Amino acid sequence: MTKRTIFIILDGLRYSTARECLGYMEALVAGAEAQVYRVDSELPSISRPLYETLMTGLPPVVHGVTSNGVVRRSNFDNVFSLARKAGLVTAAAAYHWYFELYNQAPFSPEFRHISNSDGGIQHGAFYWQDHYPDDHLFADADDLIRRHDPDFLLLHPMNIDDIGHKHGGASRQYRDTTRNAADLLARYVPQWRAAGYTIIVTSDHGMSDDGNHGGPHEDEATVPLYTIGADIFTLDTAAQPKQTELAGLICELLGIENHGLSVPALLNRDVARP
Repeated sequence: MTKRTIFIILDGLRYSTARECLGYMEALVAGAEAQVYRVDSELPSISRPLYETLMTGLPPVVHGVTSNGVVRRSNFDNVFSLARKAGLVTAAAAYHWYFELYNQAPFSPEFRHISNSDGGIQHGAFYWQDHYPDDHLFADADDLIRRHDPDFLLLHPMNIDDIGHKHGGASRQYRDTTRNAADLLARYVPQWRAAGYTIIVTSDHGMSDDGNHGGPHEDEATVPLYTIGADIFTLDTAAQPKQTELAGLICELLGIENHGLSVPALLNRDVARP
């Protein structure tokens, strides 16, 4: 059965700060409606390589997007292309690098809003300044849902990463920006769940105390993964999902057959296909 899915990537959010500041998500965990896992980012722990990893299930050394400076379309099957081949509707409210990876490179502002595109992302709202307000982007995502009823939506806000670079991962500003994201999740997640969406929340990479990332230190390369819905997920505390398995998890939720991607043991038996 197809489970319409929203995949939320809170860019630059390290695991420890998520556990301290995402109050709404932690309330779902405490109430046995969600589970949170500690996930190691692939390396290098930087954005564009990990966007591709999250969508293809491949590490950067395999998919070839090893630097933020590699500007091209993806060369591999990915969640967007597989969903389109399966006849599903895709959408994204995301940083413009996603448009470049899955639709067309380079990006230009004329593609700020797209509808009925032939690319992997059918409907989209894209931004190119890292300080584009998270609350605006959540509203953009909600608008895409209301207008296009997508089967798969990617939501990718940037303010946590932006503030982390400016003030450091140990700063009050970084924690407060995470708390702001927590409030946005508290406002939108309940209504999206009520509309029938399964929701996963994670990050691409973390943030060091001195305001950067790229290496294997736990502050830079350890991120949260929240799976929401006791009817969908096992909520098994012993599970150890990998970042390279999240693309496969999304494909399973979407009911995409023969996707060929690794899938973590997180789905309930009556949801997972045999």
